[in-house]
Amino acid sequence: MRALLCKELGKPLVIEEVKSLQPKTGEIVIDVKAAGLNYPDTLIVQGKYQFQPELPFSPGGEVAGVVKAIGTEVEHLSIGDRVMAGTSWGGLAEEARSMATNAFIIPDRMSFDLAAVSCMTYGTSYHALVDRAQVKKGETLLVLGAAGGVGTAAIQIAKRLGLKVIAAASTDEKLSYCKETLGADLVINYSTENIKERAKELTGGKGVDVIYDPVGGSMAESVFRAIARNGRYLVVGFAGGNIPSIPFNLPLLKSASIVGVFWGGLFRNEPQVNRKNFEQLTTWFAEGSIQSHIHAEYTLEQVSEAMEEILGRKVKGKCLIKI
Repeated sequence: MRALLCKELGKPLVIEEVKSLQPKTGEIVIDVKAAGLNYPDTLIVQGKYQFQPELPFSPGGEVAGVVKAIGTEVEHLSIGDRVMAGTSWGGLAEEARSMATNAFIIPDRMSFDLAAVSCMTYGTSYHALVDRAQVKKGETLLVLGAAGGVGTAAIQIAKRLGLKVIAAASTDEKLSYCKETLGADLVINYSTENIKERAKELTGGKGVDVIYDPVGGSMAESVFRAIARNGRYLVVGFAGGNIPSIPFNLPLLKSASIVGVFWGGLFRNEPQVNRKNFEQLTTWFAEGSIQSHIHAEYTLEQVSEAMEEILGRKVKGKCLIKI
């Protein structure tokens, strides 16, 4: 089978023929139709991600396709099932291996393309809002990097849960997309506006109940100062490049919480919770009340180009890789 390989960290990726995969206990092998590309993929090929596979490896943390083979102790899936799956890595290939507990039947009305770009971002955002922040209907959510993959998922899930959403992004074009296409209630351009002052203004001085931050960087402390009493600051990632430091007196004064969000930890350690989450998500996908938005389609040969789009913050929604 063909696979896109990282053979040396920080070096160009190459496409090669490799051996077909065999599932281990509790795993499945998927005949991949399409894969999603995410910010962590740009990190893992540089050796900067939380987990690093042995070289050589194929990046790609989420796929959609057809179950080709099943390992022992797998009872809820069958060969031929249409599935979407989180793979951590290995997805940018004609075959991918996944933990069976992190593979889910695709709703009939959902295409392979849309399923391929939905697993990681919606799994992360649902886990963040429901499990970690325990959001309540009527609360206000501020989403940073709102036009990106997890940001777009967070907006849609939050609206489905009855939250008021403030989308924050770096350009008016992205903010228009968040409001007109995704349904955000209010917007902040943090390139031209003071995000702390604007967030407080939009909430009548109260501050925001929940902050969803996949960006990190130098803006984090200013954003935290816009949090409401008993607010929750969700640490989702560091697409801004730098891991921020926040003075501990800020959460003390606001009785606020800094809450870590790591979907990889959830599906590895609490698969039953992850499955329950995806039962709700796939119901919403089937209803059409939430839906991934594809920025552009790429081939395996164009993955490096897609990664540059992500790193350049040019992506609205998700990059789809056609296998």
